[in-house]
Amino acid sequence: MNSVEVSKSEGNYVDPTAGKVTIRELGEAWISRQVHWEPSYRRSMESSWNTHVLPKWGKWPVASITRSELQSWIAGIGKSRSTASRCATIMSSILRDAVDDQIIHSNRAANLSLPSKQEQPRVYLNHHQVEAFAEAAGDKGLVVLTLAYTGLRWGELAGLHGPDIDVTGRRISVNRNAVEVGGKIIVGTPKNHELRTLRIPQFLADELKGNVPEGIVFPNSKGNYAQPPRASEKSRSWFKNALDKMDFRLTPHDLRHTAASLAVSSGANVKAVQRMLGHKSAAMTLDVYSDLFDSDLELVADSLDAARAKALG
Repeated sequence: MNSVEVSKSEGNYVDPTAGKVTIRELGEAWISRQVHWEPSYRRSMESSWNTHVLPKWGKWPVASITRSELQSWIAGIGKSRSTASRCATIMSSILRDAVDDQIIHSNRAANLSLPSKQEQPRVYLNHHQVEAFAEAAGDKGLVVLTLAYTGLRWGELAGLHGPDIDVTGRRISVNRNAVEVGGKIIVGTPKNHELRTLRIPQFLADELKGNVPEGIVFPNSKGNYAQPPRASEKSRSWFKNALDKMDFRLTPHDLRHTAASLAVSSGANVKAVQRMLGHKSAAMTLDVYSDLFDSDLELVADSLDAARAKALG
């Protein structure tokens, strides 16, 4: 009783009966508060909630869940690290709010171990391969060139409108992101709501000149400028048809990797690549593309050699 009174006086008291509230009740309330979610992210999070979290934990009282049970569940979700990560985020967020509301003492879902990330080899095209792929894409060749020499995400390219492109100043303003959600194209803000402006090579500005309408810059596969294009890799898509003529395989996102590779090989430093790609920090760029900067390490070693020889005579 003394312990309870002290906890109450310190504002740390947790009523044991409060922990009987279920994960379903807390989870539905938590999801309804996430008004900042982009449509595509909301769809994936709600899918993880309905498919994995709710069936497993929905009826459980929040206070009855142990960390070992949560860790076993995350390990059993499967090989998809992204799905496991979303599920862990959902449970951790729900339990964190429950701690803040003094429903439970601690967040047992904090920092759960996720399945090892399965790294896929990246595809980096050289200038000749980009040119060949653009030619194979026919009237969609300008899409290939724009992706490969700007580092735009597909959704950012699909969301481009005429006023976003300044061919004279050789600038593209990334103000929108078009994503496919449930079969519909929804235009919103770029990833993480980060607006940015990037410079483009002169040859690309020349290619775009005369091809920049007032509305959507790149039409869909039917030539309709009323709808942004889809990043389709189905058997009848222009991307797949062009790829069938090549001796390499890649996805639309690999053209973003290609842009990073071509920028680094041309002498761009990590900060410039970070700004081009719209990463939050140079550290993130290095984490993603550390393999592209190996030659920079060689240059550092060679420079140290030269500096030591000069200093020591």
